[in-house]
Amino acid sequence: MKWSIQQLQAFRRDGLELDETVDVSQVKEGDREIREVTPVHVKGTGSISKDLATFTLTIEGSMTLPCARTLNDVDFPFVIEAIESFKLSEWATFDEEEEDDVHEVEGNTVDLMPYVRERILLEKPLRVFSDKPEGPAPESGSGWELQAEEQEAAKEKKVDPRLAKLKQLFDKE
Repeated sequence: MKWSIQQLQAFRRDGLELDETVDVSQVKEGDREIREVTPVHVKGTGSISKDLATFTLTIEGSMTLPCARTLNDVDFPFVIEAIESFKLSEWATFDEEEEDDVHEVEGNTVDLMPYVRERILLEKPLRVFSDKPEGPAPESGSGWELQAEEQEAAKEKKVDPRLAKLKQLFDKE
């Protein structure tokens, strides 16, 4: 998914069709929480003009992340819709709003892979949870214990015996 500007100009009239499966395992280096990532399927179109190349992409794949509670592996499938635009001519000008969304071409070559990897990293959720109740993470430690929300609610309803007489004062009023 890398083209020179001259190669892209050849697609100016008919456009460009993308349908590739690519290896994006480098995203694991960008985020240590990503344990595994499958090869992703990138499908889309590219429209080329004299000054601009715009790619409309659909990126599909799956990544393996640790459960926030148990550290079990959780499979997280994703489908990302993206639009990436590249400035093909150094003399081309755009509105200020458009300029922010247009990437500069480096070395006379348009490479979509860094932008695909960036989109995958942006899609990663802050935390995921496994359906399995147990895993490699400890459920208790020195001075703490993992408890379900229902257990916490039950503890809050119980009145400390030292404060029982105080509670009776509030009940009378």
